[in-house]
Amino acid sequence: MHSARFSTLVLALGLAASGCSVFHKRAKAPAPATTVAPAPAAPVAPTPVAAARDLADAMTTVLKLTPDQTGRIRTVLNGTVEQVNTARQQHPAQSPELAAALKRINISSQAELQKIMGPAKYNEFKTKQAQVQAEMARQ
Repeated sequence: MHSARFSTLVLALGLAASGCSVFHKRAKAPAPATTVAPAPAAPVAPTPVAAARDLADAMTTVLKLTPDQTGRIRTVLNGTVEQVNTARQQHPAQSPELAAALKRINISSQAELQKIMGPAKYNEFKTKQAQVQAEMARQ
């Protein structure tokens, strides 16, 4: 369960920094001769706010963050989770609008995290993301 929450949160936090193919333009396939109404996309369960707390705790353990940094990071992550859940309610899953909203949220969140941690600690976070995920799974 922790791994699923972490994956969702890391996706929200890491899309802008990655080369995710969701953001690459693809050539459109020709429209089929007959149109069939697509099945509605299954609703995506909202990311629980506890995922932000768990991620902040794991980051603190792995990166040796100060209590002040941990509190400020937890605030940023909680806000990120709320924004992601709102975007998911406002836009269809797999839509360009949702992808754009998630990218905007991610860029903002990453910038805030970098300000809180500083460049050196932020780079350490980026290189130790797998270790943070493993720590989160243990909690």
